[in-house]
Amino acid sequence: MVQMGFCIDLRKCIGCKTCVVACKDTNNLDVDRDFRRVYDFEEGTFPRPSIYHLSISCNHCDEPGCVKGCPTGAMHKRKEDGVVVVDHDKCVGCKYCVWNCPYGAPQFNEELGMMTKCDTCLTLRANGEDPACVASCPLRAISFGPIDELRKKYGHQADIKGLPSSSITKPNLVIIGKNN
Repeated sequence: MVQMGFCIDLRKCIGCKTCVVACKDTNNLDVDRDFRRVYDFEEGTFPRPSIYHLSISCNHCDEPGCVKGCPTGAMHKRKEDGVVVVDHDKCVGCKYCVWNCPYGAPQFNEELGMMTKCDTCLTLRANGEDPACVASCPLRAISFGPIDELRKKYGHQADIKGLPSSSITKPNLVIIGKNN
């Protein structure tokens, strides 16, 4: 199995949230649901303050808390690419996956009464396209592909101030920091 993952380059992200809008549009998400979010972090003091922006979605973890916490098996990893998805034929909307995901990836859909989440734009990818967040980023701060290739090219850093420790769920995420 080839495990897919995301790489976020903090040196390039300007916090424009184009990725968030593209994701919402592609997935027809209502106001209260965001599969991808951009967080702004401020550090330092005068005369050297700094700010960085982090675009984050589901990290399709090696040990996903949402999968472990799902009592029905609706939340699961696909064998072919390691992407964590929701089987709506099994989901009962209990929200246990939300309580177990340190990244806030699963989102409850009131209309369906079930959980929803980033699936890496499986429909777009089936047509040979990139996920909407990747394709829309004007500065190319988001990359997507086999996590082994991303790690070989950009390193293994997945920990950053503001996110839970990568040791919890082993996210398939690479973060290129401001000082890389």
